[in-house]
Amino acid sequence: MSELQQRIRKKSLHQRIMSAEDTIPFFKNGMDLGWSGFTPVGYPKVVPEALADYVEKNNLQGKMRFNLFIGASIGAEIEDRWASLSMTDKRWPYQTGNVVQKQVNNGGVRMGDKHLSLYAQDLAYGFYTKERGGGFDLGLIEASGITEDGSIILGGSIGCATEVIQHSDRLIIEINTAIPSFEGLHDIVMTERPPYKKPYLISRVDDRIGSPYVPCDPDKIIAIVESKKPDRGRALSAPDAVSEQIAAHIIDFFQFEVKAGRLPKNLLPLQSGVGNIANAVVGGLVQGPFSNVQVWTEVIQDTMLDFFDSGKLDFASSTSLSLSEGGFQRLYDNWDFYTGKVVLRPMQISNNPEPIRRLGVIAMNTPVEFDIYGHANSTLVGGTRMINGIGGSGDFLRNAYLSIMHTPSTRPSKTDANGITCVVPMVPHVDHTEHDLDVLVTEQGLADLRGLCPRERAQQIISKCVHPEYKPIMQEYYERAQRECFEQNVGHEPHMLFKVFKMQQSLAEKGTMKIPNWD
Repeated sequence: MSELQQRIRKKSLHQRIMSAEDTIPFFKNGMDLGWSGFTPVGYPKVVPEALADYVEKNNLQGKMRFNLFIGASIGAEIEDRWASLSMTDKRWPYQTGNVVQKQVNNGGVRMGDKHLSLYAQDLAYGFYTKERGGGFDLGLIEASGITEDGSIILGGSIGCATEVIQHSDRLIIEINTAIPSFEGLHDIVMTERPPYKKPYLISRVDDRIGSPYVPCDPDKIIAIVESKKPDRGRALSAPDAVSEQIAAHIIDFFQFEVKAGRLPKNLLPLQSGVGNIANAVVGGLVQGPFSNVQVWTEVIQDTMLDFFDSGKLDFASSTSLSLSEGGFQRLYDNWDFYTGKVVLRPMQISNNPEPIRRLGVIAMNTPVEFDIYGHANSTLVGGTRMINGIGGSGDFLRNAYLSIMHTPSTRPSKTDANGITCVVPMVPHVDHTEHDLDVLVTEQGLADLRGLCPRERAQQIISKCVHPEYKPIMQEYYERAQRECFEQNVGHEPHMLFKVFKMQQSLAEKGTMKIPNWD
């Protein structure tokens, strides 16, 4: 018996094994497709590639277009290939890739953006495909096995695969034999509809409330295809000096909070976003003074393995193992050690406000920019150009015990090493409001905003977070706005609305946000 057949324990499904090319007739222009995958892990690889080859060889660019509903990002080799062949019409709720990002911003791809926990929930409610009655024409799922009753054993991510399996008319399953079976690593709870939803009875990070398998009607499985393409995840560069300074500020803050009695000695469960700053924060914790730490997050990166190796991280709950190629090899080489400390959950649970608030999660995420009153922009550069999407940052920041956002104080423009300030008078797009954020951090310092009125917040942010080259002009803005607004009795959150985006205008015209004054 082949490795593929061994992974399919329901033997009647062996007759549905076929090549990726044999699945092409199942695809029709305009279909709503649900895919597994969350970050470049656990997404279907061989069937989408075969379909792209078919479109390219038969000059069908723009004639076979699909609406894609996926947990988050997938591998750029599929995402950008489909976009370059005009195969992607609608894309929810998050994307990475140069080609697809360009098409999102030039109108070639219709993208929607949504908090991930709400997105998964709304998929189950049928909101995104309501014209066809809800659900998907076809679901593409990467799995590591199928049980005796036809239930699905997923791989290194879950995302919204549970909703896709539950609400697709038909399913194509890719069994990836290049990865081990992830059986036992998942905690699956299916989404219910109101008024029958039950509480998620999670009071510890390591609680399990569901099944290791996704229930599936085997009659919906129309094809099983073998994949031998391993997850390669994403490699992160080593933290730079700025990221390490930000991490140091956060760890100092944690120590202060422990000393003040507002945090226990082992902190509270940590959530960390994706990127070099998040990587640096976790790296700092590896060297830091805290032990018996737990993690409740949506993405586990390579530095989490270092955290486990240090003996300071006890357990982690996530929806994706977003490891690099080397990180996956470490996982496989030490399988029992790491998997005994990890559980993977659907993003409906990993990102759900209920356990986040009950567990007292400490949320840490990186925005594009934040403003002097504590509003943050995570998605739209200049208020209009989509980068990737809000992802799960809002799920965590709106419900955390401590909501922390961290960013460099400046970024380079084409002509100025500090040409873009990441702390502005007013963000041109708001993803996270002042009501949701407790702490803002740059390499310059940390602003603790808890218990402060808007004007106090502004002074704290300017004093602690703004780069020295921008501090005088930001201070001038705040003082002038306050003076003018007080004169009109409209100064709760002072702004000069007709001048507030002068820095952005200067960037567009002169390549830097440094302006001489506000006249």
